[in-house]
Amino acid sequence: MSNRKLTILGIVAVFMVIWAVVQSRVSNRPKVETDGLAYLIQGLDPADIDSIVLKTSEETVTLKRQQGRFVVANKDNYPAKTSEINNLITKILEIQTSQFVTDNVSNHEDLGVTEEEANTVVKFFKTDSSLLTGVIAGKAKEVGQGTYVRLASNDKVYVAPSLPWLSGMAMSYIEQELVSVKREDIVSVTVSIAGGEYTLKTMDDGKGVILENIPAGKKFKSNDGDSVFTALTSLRCDDVKKKSGDLTFDGGFVCRLKDSTVYTLKIAQKDDKTYVTCEAEFTDKTPVTISIKAEPQEELKKKEAILFAQANALKFTQKHRRWVYEISEWKAKNLTKELSDLIEDEEKPKEEEVEDPNSIKPDETAVPPIEPSNAGSHSKPAVGGLMR
Repeated sequence: MSNRKLTILGIVAVFMVIWAVVQSRVSNRPKVETDGLAYLIQGLDPADIDSIVLKTSEETVTLKRQQGRFVVANKDNYPAKTSEINNLITKILEIQTSQFVTDNVSNHEDLGVTEEEANTVVKFFKTDSSLLTGVIAGKAKEVGQGTYVRLASNDKVYVAPSLPWLSGMAMSYIEQELVSVKREDIVSVTVSIAGGEYTLKTMDDGKGVILENIPAGKKFKSNDGDSVFTALTSLRCDDVKKKSGDLTFDGGFVCRLKDSTVYTLKIAQKDDKTYVTCEAEFTDKTPVTISIKAEPQEELKKKEAILFAQANALKFTQKHRRWVYEISEWKAKNLTKELSDLIEDEEKPKEEEVEDPNSIKPDETAVPPIEPSNAGSHSKPAVGGLMR
């Protein structure tokens, strides 16, 4: 064999070795295959979901179905907000993928789609605690847009062009608004704290606020009083837990409405935090009867409003009676203001100059002295003097 042929064979051999190395490396890298858009989860019936576990960098939230509705296990099984549960399920079911990347488990860690490395993990479980389905979302693509995702029950990794934002906080799945009343419906507010008790009432025009029994020499600071009076127009909680005996509820806030509904909050403070319990009562005990005979439409509306208010007060108390709510510091200040914070000294009138009774006053009737006249001239009486 000629030297030329041997050289050619050598070059081919070297090339084949290089090609084998390159192929080996390429085979271990994620493969990207462009497909049409497809839903990551298909065929899931929400009715089959017994529990949901949502893990993010914030915390792990467990939502469990009890008696036909979901509760937040992290918060002593407090009832979850149905709209937020539906929103969570809908967002997960709407995740779409555009590319297949890999099904090699050894690539999962690099793509951030292991349960330990993932940014978000959402799992749906059956009643027997077995996995129904779930989504594991990892890192963003190095080039272009998209995020690596896979099913919790499958090794195949895809690229999702976009992912929905999911809150990883347990309180996000709880109705945080406790009370919301209209200002014009409030008749009075009574605050009871260690420093005493006081009552604020609405003025006849329905806009201003007055303080009952203002101490003598004091005046009412209406701006501060208004913040107390309107505390229940929007009262939200920051946290919730079941009632326990570790708190002393020695404060109170009572809000009376025009329709005879009375909201009562009992207040406890511990470790610089404020806690409240809530209940409502419809105080008008007059029986409401609807006649079989036709009644005027206006009268029927009045009775309907009374029955509606009665039902709302009962529903409110049943919902909150077993729970203690933590209130934010700025809102708690309006529930616990002392009387001294709402009053100030009246402005004293300026003192008038007091005349000294011993001082000598000029006699307005005294005759001023007459200056001597020049010789040969006749003197005239001074103005105001006496004629002689």
